[in-house]
Amino acid sequence: MKKVAVIMGSDSDLPVVEKAFGVFERFSVPFEVRVLSAHRTPAEAMDFAAHAAENGFGVIIAAAGMAAHLAGALAANTVLPVIGIPVKSGALGGMDALLSTVQMPSGIPVATVAIDGAKNAAYLAAEILALSDADLGGKLLAARREDAALVLKKNAAIQSQYRV
Repeated sequence: MKKVAVIMGSDSDLPVVEKAFGVFERFSVPFEVRVLSAHRTPAEAMDFAAHAAENGFGVIIAAAGMAAHLAGALAANTVLPVIGIPVKSGALGGMDALLSTVQMPSGIPVATVAIDGAKNAAYLAAEILALSDADLGGKLLAARREDAALVLKKNAAIQSQYRV
């Protein structure tokens, strides 16, 4: 199975991206975590993205706040899917990061999840990898069924408590 790269613009983004790790562990998706900055280490970020596919990665997740150019900078240097996580920071509460991540020019797409949406980034990365891994796809489908069963169980409990 291909790996997922989780790239943070700063180690201060770790509390946000850590939420993705449990999803990867649940589905046995291999991942690596790095700190690379679009502004402070642009050559290293570019090199990582340019060689990510040949190094066994299938998806890149990039988390950054404020100007949030990391996902776009990585996407500009690879044809692997890049998922951006806008991180809540600064005076605008993450809206600046969201807009910087989602507003990419044609031909350089970045899939973007919610502000601080690391779990959904991990699920999306797993779904992308599942396109070529039937076992992973089966695990994801089973998890959806389990989640649905939990909701229905909660629904039944609420209905029985408030039945007229």
